[in-house]
Formats: sequence, structure tokens, C-alpha cells
Amino acid sequence: MPIKHYGVLSARAVARRREGAADSPHYQIHLRDDAGTNYRAAVNVLSDQAPSELLYAVADDFRHPLTGSLPAAGAGWTELSSAPDGGGLDFIRGNLFDPASMRTLPPDLPGVDNDLADLLDHYVERAIADPAVGLWVFGQRWPTEAKVPDKVFGFLPGNGVHDIHMNQGNGGSHRQDNGVRQDGALLVHLPSERRWVAVFLAFQSQAFHTDDVTGNPIDTAPPRPQGGSKPLRIVAALVNPPGPEPEAETVTLLNTSAAAVELAGWQLADTRKQRFPLPGQRVAPGATVTVVTGGSRFRLGNHGGAITLLDPAGLKVHGVAYTERQAAREGESIAF
Repeated sequence: MPIKHYGVLSARAVARRREGAADSPHYQIHLRDDAGTNYRAAVNVLSDQAPSELLYAVADDFRHPLTGSLPAAGAGWTELSSAPDGGGLDFIRGNLFDPASMRTLPPDLPGVDNDLADLLDHYVERAIADPAVGLWVFGQRWPTEAKVPDKVFGFLPGNGVHDIHMNQGNGGSHRQDNGVRQDGALLVHLPSERRWVAVFLAFQSQAFHTDDVTGNPIDTAPPRPQGGSKPLRIVAALVNPPGPEPEAETVTLLNTSAAAVELAGWQLADTRKQRFPLPGQRVAPGATVTVVTGGSRFRLGNHGGAITLLDPAGLKVHGVAYTERQAAREGESIAF
């Protein structure tokens, strides 16, 4: 069943503490919202299931429609739902990053820039030094401990967020935590540079093909996409054609493989998971095909959205996202 009290914390970083292998271990962040409420964000840096090192992906210039719908900086805790428009993150369905780009890092080692805590330090210490930098922490809130000081930073009442990682695709004892649109992550806004940074974490034991309702692993699918394994990928889309609706929206695909690909059975899915069956035709190696999607229930909205490519088995092969700013340029295709 889905985790309880899922949401996002918008606050400023106050302090941080690294925990060694003898502790939980977590990377602990002390945050405070604009109302003066203190929180602790407990970020996992090691798994209790082998292999223990976490997977991570960092987007140093994160561009996604999600950033336009976040609570205001310093707003505190906002509970989110798992509905398609409920604001929750989904590593698989949200096209936030390419899962094949994830790499592993040890939790904490001697030396510089060689472990997961060092990576988090790079962004969190900058946020601590600059109050203009905001953090948005997605995860599960634990119950406020009215009479118990926080065990790491000592503020009262104890209060915070954990499960700041992928929360689906689990097996074994963690299968009960599975759900869709409830993944955790850390987003950092650098207003002076007009950019966002996003940090995504997952356990190596988690699967990246999951059931659309339960978030449980699809046992017939490979656990995680591998780099270079996509026969087709989305390379461009015309989401805002000139003229009134209904518009002749298009999506362009590239065959990156060494063999021709038959499109029959493949589908596109939009943000609302409306699907568009691709026309039956063969795409030669290295060739592109532009598909006109207008006239169907499949829609590419002008306020930002996502496009997902599904193979004949219904598994995600590739996905992209675009922002409202990108969609505002009428008649121009967006390159991915």
C-alpha cells in the first residue's frame, strides 16, 4: 500500500550532519520554513538490502513543468496525493530523468568528492550559506514529537521528512511501501543563476518497470533500463503548432539501433496517460519518423507536459518532458 503522509517540504537549510557507516546511515539536513517551524530531512545514503550502495542521478539544470507548480519558497509542509494531478513525483511516469543515467556511490569515504555525502554537501552547504537558496524535499513526514527534541539537531518539537528516494518497485519486506506518484527527491533553487538542481536517489534492489496502480515490480520486465538499449527514442515534438485548435501536434522518433524497427504495437502516452497507437511502418536504422498525433485524445498541452514511448509490451522505453516556456514558442519544435 502507498506510504502515509506523502508530500513536499519547502524550507531553508540551516545545518547538516553526515553520519558514518556505524550510524543509520543518513545524511541529515536541518531546515526551517518561513513560519519558524524546524524540520529534519533524513536522506538515505546506504541501503539495508544488498547491494547496499545507492543509485543517484543529478540534474544540474533541471527543466520540468513540475517546478512551475511547487509551493512557494519557505512555505513549509504540503501534503500531496497520488492522483495524476496531485503533485507527487514518479521516477517512471513523470519523465524526470533517464533511469539509465543513474550511477552508484558509496555513502561516506575519506577524501574529497568521492561519495554520496560529498555530492549532497555540494548543494546543501551552498544553501546553508545563502538564505535565498530554497530546498524542496519530497518524501514522507513522520509524526510530530511534541515533547521529544529532535535526536540529531535538538530542536523541539521533533519533526521531519524521510523516504527521500524512489518509493516503488520494492520487493521483499519493503513491498508494502510501493505506490505510484509518491517518490522522494531533493530540489534546490538557485535564484541568482535562474536554475534548479534536482537530486534523485534509488536502491539497486528496486525495479524501474512497475504496475501503474500498485507500484509493484513487473516481474516479466528487466529491473532497470540500461544505457544504449533504446531502439527508439523521442528526439523532438511540435506541441504548439500555429493556428486554432485542434492542432496538428507531432512527435519525432529516432531509430538508434542497427536494425529496422516496426512501429506496429508501439504507443505514445501523454501527461494524463492518454495513449496514441503508432502507425504500422518500418523505421530504418538511423532514420527518423514524425508522427502526427492531432485528432486523438492524446494531447500535448501548452502549459508543459510529458511524452512517454511504450513498446508493444506496454513498457516504457523512453520519456521526455517540456516546460510552459518551451511550449510558448508557437510553431517551433522542441528538441530533446
